[in-house]
Amino acid sequence: MTDTALRSAIQPEARPTQWRRLSSDWAADRQTFPGASWRKAMMWIFLLSDTFVFGCFLIGYMTVRMSTTVPWPNPSEVFALEIGGTTFPLLLIAIMTFVLISSSGTMAMAVACGYQRRRRTTALLMLLTALLGATFVGMQAFEWTKLIHEGVRPWENPWGAEQFGASFFMITGFHGTHVTIGVIILLVVARKVWRGDYDTGRRGFFTSQPGRYENVEIAGLYWHFVDLVWVFIFALFYLW
Repeated sequence: MTDTALRSAIQPEARPTQWRRLSSDWAADRQTFPGASWRKAMMWIFLLSDTFVFGCFLIGYMTVRMSTTVPWPNPSEVFALEIGGTTFPLLLIAIMTFVLISSSGTMAMAVACGYQRRRRTTALLMLLTALLGATFVGMQAFEWTKLIHEGVRPWENPWGAEQFGASFFMITGFHGTHVTIGVIILLVVARKVWRGDYDTGRRGFFTSQPGRYENVEIAGLYWHFVDLVWVFIFALFYLW
């Protein structure tokens, strides 16, 4: 038999086998993409969908701000902090941004230490990250309290356009909720790392296979996303 005849005899059987193999992988809920677990893939899909939500909010904010005929409040005045009789524009916001961005660094170190099996260091870095996140949420609550005391409401604003209050509370509140959820996740995973659940394979929520610290990385993906979103909120709300 010639080579051409041999290839034509084999090829019809090879194609159905490849398609059946692909269909079997998906139908059996197996790992379709080598090197990426389903947990990590699902986190990426969730973050992609959340990106669309935040994107719609921010685009809506920009549309409202550019279309309103009423003067928009000056961020340097609205978000100024008075200390000892001296007014500091955007001081609180600058500290909040520094705290949240710093938490990305501690989270990245926690992921690196986790894959190096440095259990206690990983747990401590995750706790530090959670503390920074909680500090951010606390400062955001202080900022909300200050603005509410000064008369800002979702339906009114003493400095200008009424849409400012609705946009501010909706977008920053949605982001603050994400940070709060992230702090809770970090505390849960840090506790499991400290107890050695990822070394022994102890059953429970957020517990992976023995010797694997993938859940630390997945929590880090979520946390870095929250930090990245804040960069856009900071630029559009406080610098524009």
